[in-house]
Amino acid sequence: MVETREQFVARALAEYESPLVGYAYGFVKDLERARDIVQDTFIRLCQQDVSKVRDGLKTWLFTVCRNRALDILRKEARLAPMDEKKLLAREGNETPPDRALDQSERMAELMRYLDRLSENQRTVILMKFRDGMSYQEICDKTGLGSGNVGFLIHTGLKRLRELLPSDLLDSNPGSR
Repeated sequence: MVETREQFVARALAEYESPLVGYAYGFVKDLERARDIVQDTFIRLCQQDVSKVRDGLKTWLFTVCRNRALDILRKEARLAPMDEKKLLAREGNETPPDRALDQSERMAELMRYLDRLSENQRTVILMKFRDGMSYQEICDKTGLGSGNVGFLIHTGLKRLRELLPSDLLDSNPGSR
């Protein structure tokens, strides 16, 4: 049975949407903008000749996603002070698509485990490790005391160590 364009796009969406959102997030540091970039990527996929992208779909999707993210950053003037050499150097330091996919899949799995923590634990852990906030910044944002923040982070990380499979634990030295 030959796969229709709609089936092809639906399969690509199911398989690559989440990793692409993680990849785009690495550029724009904003989940909603990352989702918009991925949406644009899949709109472009819908406009493509399926036979031209089928064999290299993963690479095509990650390339279009990266280019779209860089276009948005340029338009928002976040890269305006950067000269062309710096921009090219930044592009050269990017994570290859296959490694980005692996990292995105691991991040999605980690997020599923984080969802098993209490809301307070999850919030302060994300603020500390995803957003890079200091204890004081977390206290200011949440209204919690520093002792409470420290306790929540400590007990949340301890619980995560108990929940996480060894392959995720071993690949994330910061979680120890």
